[in-house]
Amino acid sequence: MVMDFATASHPRLLHLLLYYTEEPETKVKFQTLLTLPGCSSSLSLLGTGYREKVFAIIGVKVYAAGLYTNPSLFSKLDAWKGHSSAELQHDSSVFDSIFQAPLEKSLHIILVRDVDGKTFWDALNEAITPRVKSPTPVDESALSTFRSLFQGRSLKKGTSIFLTWLDTTKMLVCVIPDGTPSTVDATIESSNVTSALFDVFLGNNSVSPSLKASACSGLAVALK
Repeated sequence: MVMDFATASHPRLLHLLLYYTEEPETKVKFQTLLTLPGCSSSLSLLGTGYREKVFAIIGVKVYAAGLYTNPSLFSKLDAWKGHSSAELQHDSSVFDSIFQAPLEKSLHIILVRDVDGKTFWDALNEAITPRVKSPTPVDESALSTFRSLFQGRSLKKGTSIFLTWLDTTKMLVCVIPDGTPSTVDATIESSNVTSALFDVFLGNNSVSPSLKASACSGLAVALK
């Protein structure tokens, strides 16, 4: 990386240059490394993207998102070494393996506009519901816990929401005005709900194709 004197003489500029990646459509900046509650190590940024909703035929960007993984995850993906980004995008099994790997993954969502908490939850639940077939009482309890985080809450532009998968059955949720969390707001314990949420963002019908494409590009580089 080439760095001129002007950059080197301004610590704040150097900090941004070295430790942040910008999502190109929303201009939202994501830290390249995150330390989150419940994780055994820092997580590294794999890719970024955004979510767009269509209102009256007009596409409106709602949030940017960054996918983070435990760096040790790549050692579990030898079967995809040398695969291109395009090949990875058409192979759903790679994200199945990422989800199944007993290593932490986290999605950092940053709102780019004010959103009512109920509206945010309703949109997310609309994507979850078709993915949880015949929900069990455990699933219903997990969804109720998740829903209660957003009901009656005003989510301002810049609010951060962290979904952190510790394993296939347990996910931590943090909602803060900005920055990174020090505590956990809710724990979701349901294999059906946690896997459905992962599929919402990284499955075959991702709500953010740009996030999945970016994550595939990051994987292709990491698995060269």
